[in-house]
Amino acid sequence: MSTPFPTDRPTLLLVHGGHHGSWVWEKLQAELGAEGWRTETVDLPSAVRDESRPEPLPGMFDDARVVRAAIDAIDGPVVVVAHSYAGMPVTQATAGAPNVVHLVYVAAYMPDLGEAMFPIHGVPTPDSLAGLRSPVNPENNQPATFFDGNPDNPDTALASARLVPQTIRADFEAVTQVGWKTISSSYVIPDDELSVVALVEERMAARAGAVYHAEGNHAPFYSHPKEFAALLGTIVDKAGAGS
Repeated sequence: MSTPFPTDRPTLLLVHGGHHGSWVWEKLQAELGAEGWRTETVDLPSAVRDESRPEPLPGMFDDARVVRAAIDAIDGPVVVVAHSYAGMPVTQATAGAPNVVHLVYVAAYMPDLGEAMFPIHGVPTPDSLAGLRSPVNPENNQPATFFDGNPDNPDTALASARLVPQTIRADFEAVTQVGWKTISSSYVIPDDELSVVALVEERMAARAGAVYHAEGNHAPFYSHPKEFAALLGTIVDKAGAGS
């Protein structure tokens, strides 16, 4: 028997991080659906599935347009959940969105005006934004650190195999508008974060209205979907966005 969707709940728009796709939310969507939550996802164009496509490749602004189109297509209130890189286009896209009632940043970048993802880490902007960045980076134990850090874990290996290149343009395009300045927000820090985002998470989280911790690694909703679904429900309720 399917679970009816309560009419007083917002739709949860789940936005994946760099190199990923909407598939990364499937486990969480199953848990949320069982609890009566409506969910929607997008596939960000900066995660390039066709490496033969010509320049200019899509960047952060292209991603933001996709996110905003998804928001505008939803009838009723929306809570936007951004993972990792997705904090960049979500911050851009949600500015002025009248139906977005809360933002949830999960191990995510939460940029202020004029900030871009890699420059947040102190990386200078290159002369050219052309090209792709591989999800494989042995120096940072990527892609295993996107999940539990263990490439011998079959589930981690399966997820890692689905990752695709990310555009350089998305790494360096800076936000020109900031949704979280006018929309309430929460930040989720994973207890066992392994990715490079951990270096800036405390600084990013200080910008949010509330901070939570979640069991798991960089993608806690992937490794611990049931627990994360419960946490997300708590966040929405405490934010007063659930009715």
